[in-house]
Amino acid sequence: MNMTVLTTICYIEKDGKTLMLYRNKKKNDVHEGKYVGIGGKFEFGETPEECIIREIKEETGLTVNSLRYHGLISFPKFANDDNWYMFIFSCRDFEGEVPEDRLDDCPEGRLLWVDNDKVMDLNMWDGDRVFLEWVATKKVFNAKIEYEDGELKRYNVDFY
Repeated sequence: MNMTVLTTICYIEKDGKTLMLYRNKKKNDVHEGKYVGIGGKFEFGETPEECIIREIKEETGLTVNSLRYHGLISFPKFANDDNWYMFIFSCRDFEGEVPEDRLDDCPEGRLLWVDNDKVMDLNMWDGDRVFLEWVATKKVFNAKIEYEDGELKRYNVDFY
């Protein structure tokens, strides 16, 4: 049975760096070996904002003061033929620190502050490179990104 999977992702920025997560700890992780933003799947009854604020706290220990919403992307048949929907945020206003000695404490992988101009050099999904350019436009968007066997095949986007 095909499912709809609701997810969030946030790109946290500070001092010209973005906090990225190298996924290397969960079994059967569709993102294993890739760098991604902070985020995860909705819990029952959560709004996108509630989900991302909870995920950021769980994965980094940081407390969000404010978010910027960028858009929604659908990923048809992304994993196990399930359709994934991802709400994208960024955050520059937060409290707390991710100390160097806690970067390995994240349950899903290793946290790493990456210079903003080096983020695109990381091993990430090809679609992430595309939508990070959309995020940089500061426009809200709705998009569809399609993969086949882990390879980016096509995408389209509408800006608002």
